[in-house]
Amino acid sequence: MSRQTSVRLRKPVAATTAKKQPHRVAARSSAARHGLRTGAQLIEIAGQVFAQHGFDGATGQDICRRAGVNGAAIVYHFGGMAGLHRAVLEEAQRRLVTTETLAAAVRAERDPRRQLEAFLGMIVHALTSPVSQSWAGKLFSREWVTPSTVYGPTHDRVLAARSRTLKSIVSALTGRPANDPLVARGCISVMAPCALLLLVNRRKLRRLMPQLNINAASAAQLTQHLVEFGLAGLRAISSHRNGR
Repeated sequence: MSRQTSVRLRKPVAATTAKKQPHRVAARSSAARHGLRTGAQLIEIAGQVFAQHGFDGATGQDICRRAGVNGAAIVYHFGGMAGLHRAVLEEAQRRLVTTETLAAAVRAERDPRRQLEAFLGMIVHALTSPVSQSWAGKLFSREWVTPSTVYGPTHDRVLAARSRTLKSIVSALTGRPANDPLVARGCISVMAPCALLLLVNRRKLRRLMPQLNINAASAAQLTQHLVEFGLAGLRAISSHRNGR
């Protein structure tokens, strides 16, 4: 066979490979989209299960069965149940209010009072929205009361960042250093009503206080009340020389 013939025979092979390439790219793209859908489905179902039973009461087999996916999907997509739990908590925080969004809202204001309004406003908006009554809100409240065995340093760092933001506001409002015990107590006092909104059963609260409407329409009014209440308390405690 001549050299020219050999070269001519190679051309159809190269052309065939080039024609197959778009199909391979399309197949990989389809697989990637399927993987994203599977991961999102696992997060959604696992969020419901974790919110109801906690991490220690959940099983990967049950989550995969409810999600309609292969039993090995959790390991494949998240490396195991602990990785899935981390992803679920991150999604819960994203749906409620992210630390970045909270910090950005505070940075946009210069006056400490307005910073407190921004901080509490973001949290109240999240707690009065429908998402607070979804698995995201329920899981977040569960982890506050009874942290799971895999609730680790990553999420502690998230909460620590939010705590630093609030401490800087309370420090400015009271004129005390951020590490002053009075500032820490002030932060607890400011956040206590928000914790109540997060943890209390909303139906029971309506039965006890039917005049109290906790919904998106009342978020602005509730925020203003909490700001005024918090400022009054901070003024009172900061007037004590010894912070007692």
